[in-house]
Amino acid sequence: MKKIYALAKVLTASLFLFSCVSKKQFQAAEAKYAQLNGSYLDQQAKLRDCEANLRNITDKNAELMRQRGLLEDNVNNLNKQIDFLKQNNNQVLGQLKDLSVISSSQAESIKKSLESIGMKDAYIQDLQGAISRKDSLNMALVMNLKGAIGNLDDKDINIKVDKGVVYIDISDKLLFKSGSFDITDRATEVLGKVAKVLANQPEIEFMVEGHTDSVDFKGNNLLLDNWDLSVKRATSVVRMLQKKYGIEPKRMTAAGRAQYVPVSENVTENGRAANRRTRIVVLPQLDQFFKLLEPKR
Repeated sequence: MKKIYALAKVLTASLFLFSCVSKKQFQAAEAKYAQLNGSYLDQQAKLRDCEANLRNITDKNAELMRQRGLLEDNVNNLNKQIDFLKQNNNQVLGQLKDLSVISSSQAESIKKSLESIGMKDAYIQDLQGAISRKDSLNMALVMNLKGAIGNLDDKDINIKVDKGVVYIDISDKLLFKSGSFDITDRATEVLGKVAKVLANQPEIEFMVEGHTDSVDFKGNNLLLDNWDLSVKRATSVVRMLQKKYGIEPKRMTAAGRAQYVPVSENVTENGRAANRRTRIVVLPQLDQFFKLLEPKR
């Protein structure tokens, strides 16, 4: 009887030990699975970011190709003018081959024609260089903004270049509550990231535009209509950029566009949501462009 009892104790201990070892292995496997699943989700998020960046770069490349086509047309026209001047010079020189003496007026005319050709060549080079520098600065600004903002949903914030102008569209659900122009706590994070990039480019001026959908705003004691709401939202953003993030007020302009510049149809909820946005427009530096057009002295 004692032998049977002892044997039962041994079997019981063995089963207990086996149960403990299996539970530890199962917990370890669960931990490993959680780690691998977390890594997989991170990689999926990075993949989505890469795909979004690729789409934006593709759009930018298409715009650059269009601008390049326009520039090439300008260059071709200027080259035609240069060829015409060269032909005139050749004709003049041909007429003077048999002459032993060139009059002072003829010599001065030839000199001016040659100088004109040189000035046009220099102008083309300056124009090409300015356009290249502008495109490079815009691309650097866009990439810096995308890097600062991170992996926010593209539906909520969109950064693009259109006809040489940088646009930052931020969905109103990130900034305001419905029918309000008070900036939410979540908005401070988004605006802080944008402000950091803009602060590092002190020569850039920009406009903050408020946009609404086409649903009539009934008004209250503070607001009259969509015009009023869009302007108030723009000034709220401008004030925060100035007071909280130290952006110089002389660099900013606040504007309200109401429902009159939509990016989508207002017939669906998704379309109306896309139209409810705050847009930051990086203004082109027209003074630098016009300097290129001034005659050289």
